[in-house]
Amino acid sequence: MMKFAYEANAWGGVVGTPGAVTDLGSGFYVTPGDVHHTIEAIAAAGYTGIELFDGNLLPFEESIDSFVSAVQANGLEIAGVYTGGHFIYSDAQEDELARFDRSIRLAALAGARHYVIGGGAVRSTGRRAQDYETAGAFLDTVAERAQAAGLIPSYHPHLGSIAQAPDHIDALFAATSIGLCADVAHIAAGGGDPVAVIRKYADRLAYVHLKDLDHETNAFLPLGAGDLDLNAIIAEVVDAGYHDWITVELDGYEGDEDDAAKRSLTFLQNVTFTDPARP
Repeated sequence: MMKFAYEANAWGGVVGTPGAVTDLGSGFYVTPGDVHHTIEAIAAAGYTGIELFDGNLLPFEESIDSFVSAVQANGLEIAGVYTGGHFIYSDAQEDELARFDRSIRLAALAGARHYVIGGGAVRSTGRRAQDYETAGAFLDTVAERAQAAGLIPSYHPHLGSIAQAPDHIDALFAATSIGLCADVAHIAAGGGDPVAVIRKYADRLAYVHLKDLDHETNAFLPLGAGDLDLNAIIAEVVDAGYHDWITVELDGYEGDEDDAAKRSLTFLQNVTFTDPARP
């Protein structure tokens, strides 16, 4: 059964913890602002789940139960926790793994279902074939640790990352066994066809991020307000046998965040999520 969640970064965007400039092991994504306000806004919009960055759990590291209680008091579940890293620098992986271990522990203690990993650095000289092999092996290690903690790990292709364009995604997924978090707007903005990517990796589809896209400007938009054929995309998700959280993410949107969340949920509530070919 499909359930609908919303990413907290719609209210505040994303920054990084400043210590990461000099200390690789301390780098976490963070959405600035009042996370409790965001929890209330997502619940008020009608969603039943929330996704947030691992860095937003750091203030609750010693009191995670209080955070979980606040989420549950608003009728929400923690659908996922999003994190990222460099992956490609072999001599830095020990520090990166220490950070991932901390992140995984936070996500597991919070009761998250999905553990979403973005990133993969791009060198100043560009992407190298060996970087995909190095990143793929590293992602396998992180995925194993996440699974051992009871999480469902997936990799999220992203603009500006090692896996931006379709051939980048193919190169990375040939080197790793991690599942796919299909962010359909990032895939499209990177030059890919979301339907084709989901179909190609149907057996590895572990999680879904939905947002719409203006093809001309690459601006992210509420569902139904852009150029993506979201009905075809959702049909492909269903054909892949996926029946789990659908998380709407709308980072960088210049309109009203609360209204955008409600508009996207209204769109989802008018979509058929069942496969007519199935009994």
